[in-house]
Amino acid sequence: MRALDLDYMLGLVPVLLGYVPLTLAMALAAMVLALILASLLAVERVIRVPVLDSAVVLFISFFRGTPLLVQLFLFYYGLPQVLAFLTQINGVTAAIMGLTLHFSAYMAESIRAAITGVDRSQWEAAEAVGMTRGQMMRRIILPQAARIAAPTLVNYFIDMIKGTSLAFTLGVTEMMGATQKEAAGSFLYFEAFLVVAILYWIIVEALSFGQRRLETRLNRAFAR
Repeated sequence: MRALDLDYMLGLVPVLLGYVPLTLAMALAAMVLALILASLLAVERVIRVPVLDSAVVLFISFFRGTPLLVQLFLFYYGLPQVLAFLTQINGVTAAIMGLTLHFSAYMAESIRAAITGVDRSQWEAAEAVGMTRGQMMRRIILPQAARIAAPTLVNYFIDMIKGTSLAFTLGVTEMMGATQKEAAGSFLYFEAFLVVAILYWIIVEALSFGQRRLETRLNRAFAR
């Protein structure tokens, strides 16, 4: 059994850190877009617009029921053969698109549960003062639902960061893609993948710490 090449591992750290911004940028962009889409899907699932509701249910079922990797391949390799304007799409855009649609399906259900978890008296009070359904959602229901859903949404953001590691299959040189190239050049696969695993672990632990602090603050504010 050979010893670990610690010098190689230490030298690899700054190389991989250079790709952290791209990894986080892809996850953040996907999170923002997924949050917007998921909120729209969740609201529709609550108010249940005829016909549209069936389409939303199908969308959620498809993206929750198929692997993320398959969806990424579908967007990057499959759709351009059907829709010509997508031939110009690059790996980063395809990865963000795949992460957005995949996680929006999960987030929609979490947000829907948070909306329905708001006390019914809040709905009745909003109706009593003459608010429209849109005003009720924007001013009363969604802000309270956000507090309920926030910890779960942070978990999804963490999962998105880990999900960006699949972007290397689309030719994107992010943390995982850079690791693959470095490992192929050095043949020190164990050291290379151990380093990237530790970097992902540190990022996730930092976000998990922030999540715990967020939960504490939200619970403290709600207790008041």
